[in-house]
Amino acid sequence: MHSNSQSANTTDTYSHRLADLVGTAIALLTLTLPLFVIAHYSSNNVPTNQQPLTYQLHKSSE
Repeated sequence: MHSNSQSANTTDTYSHRLADLVGTAIALLTLTLPLFVIAHYSSNNVPTNQQPLTYQLHKSSE
């Protein structure tokens, strides 16, 4: 390592900060966008074809 070299230039720190911001934005979109898409396309008024559960109890004649 040279004694006259600088460890970090001002343009390097700016590009690192910009990369950190872009990475954070991408991470937040990756985590939140699928949730919003699922919430948007899942509908509450989809009819369900579930039959009610009924049990017929037979009384014995004893």
